[in-house]
Amino acid sequence: MKKELFRSLILFLFICSTSQAAVVDTVDTYSAVMKKTFKTVVIKPDNYASLSELPVVYLLHGHGGNYANWVKNAAGFQKAADFHNILIVCPDGGIGSWYWDSSVDPQSQYETYIAKELVAFVDSKYKTIKSPKGRGITGLSMGGHGALYLALRHQDIFGAAGSMSGGVDIRPFPNNWDMAKKLGKYADQPERWEQNTVINMLHLLTPNALAIIIDCGTDDFFIRVNENLHEQLMYRNIPHDYIVRPGAHNWNYWTNAVQYQLLFMSNYFSKK
Repeated sequence: MKKELFRSLILFLFICSTSQAAVVDTVDTYSAVMKKTFKTVVIKPDNYASLSELPVVYLLHGHGGNYANWVKNAAGFQKAADFHNILIVCPDGGIGSWYWDSSVDPQSQYETYIAKELVAFVDSKYKTIKSPKGRGITGLSMGGHGALYLALRHQDIFGAAGSMSGGVDIRPFPNNWDMAKKLGKYADQPERWEQNTVINMLHLLTPNALAIIIDCGTDDFFIRVNENLHEQLMYRNIPHDYIVRPGAHNWNYWTNAVQYQLLFMSNYFSKK
């Protein structure tokens, strides 16, 4: 397995050194539930015109970010669209939505927007595989939480899910990252916090129902909650890939990690 991964990464580096260049578009997408237009980055392989149906990876940003974060801060990663023949979609998840449908803020309905409205838009405008077998979702930090949260709740939409440095258990951080603005204060709304944290949603999984990859650096402040998630998945006999290596909560780590995530997704899409 390690040899296959190494060969794939070497081939990817070779592709990156050739003249192929993924096409990066920024498009307007409309959310009816929020009555608002959002920018979205869509990355197509260079040979898109000659291809038929393509799998899609939805790539989520972290807290304080936006739709353009990945292409601005992880330069070169988009070439994976050429290497794997996939579409990569980078939505706007708001500054601190955590990708929930907020019961507090009616203008923060990002679960519905991403999992339903945006997926429907992408499927209507691009040559996509319109089933969970052709859709994956991953992200960093807040987006790592969001990717797992959305995939667990919408297994009819996403077949593969990943997380990089994800905030996969929100409860240790009740005063951080605007979460109380979306759920209410933990002290006042403990049930909402318990129900909307990824680590408490594993009852929604059955073995092999969802392909899962989790990645976190040893110096990341989210390492402990990721270790706990890994242990809980192991306890429940839920197959998953779990990657831990030196690194912190920064773009140096994520620029590397996203290549493993996209390779994992590509391998999932290639299964017969």
